[in-house]
Amino acid sequence: MTHSRYSYRLQWRLATLLLMSWLLAGCGINDIPTYDEQAKAAWGQVENQYQRRADLIPNLVETVRAYAQHERETLTAVIEARARATSIQVDAGTLDDPQKLQQYQQAQDQLSGALSRLMVVSERYPELKANQNFLTLQSQLEGTENRIAVARRDFIAAVERYNTEIRTFPGRIWHSVLYRDLPVRESFEATSQGAEQAPQVKFQ
Repeated sequence: MTHSRYSYRLQWRLATLLLMSWLLAGCGINDIPTYDEQAKAAWGQVENQYQRRADLIPNLVETVRAYAQHERETLTAVIEARARATSIQVDAGTLDDPQKLQQYQQAQDQLSGALSRLMVVSERYPELKANQNFLTLQSQLEGTENRIAVARRDFIAAVERYNTEIRTFPGRIWHSVLYRDLPVRESFEATSQGAEQAPQVKFQ
């Protein structure tokens, strides 16, 4: 009798625990860390695409140099802008630093500007424009710029979802009770106008 009563109580406690877990999950107790991880993952894609662009630049510069040796100033500007952009690293651990995020974005924007000027210069050299290696690199760079724009848009959306969750009910309650160490996150919106757009980039 005692054993069956103990077994009944144990089953009741387990059922109660499962019910509470289900209710808490339904109330969004896990949404904040989930959205936080999604924002970090989205940032990882931004970094990946910027790195892909940086990897294309040395070959592009050498190809242009072979046909446009007199454009040293433009080539040097691209090389220096790439060096600045790759010297600033913003990972998940430093993503909460608004100043560093702004520095990172400014460096990437400067590199975008230098690359655009390089492509304008290339228009002066018909042989360069007809070079297969240059055409391939140009196509890869355009595709990468578009992927950067998409990755930035996805990151902005992920940060907005996360920030909204910790500022509104019931997420605000869970944030104050369980996730107080997770801060409001910065986005590209403060550093680059129109960052939420995903335009088709053409360096021509």
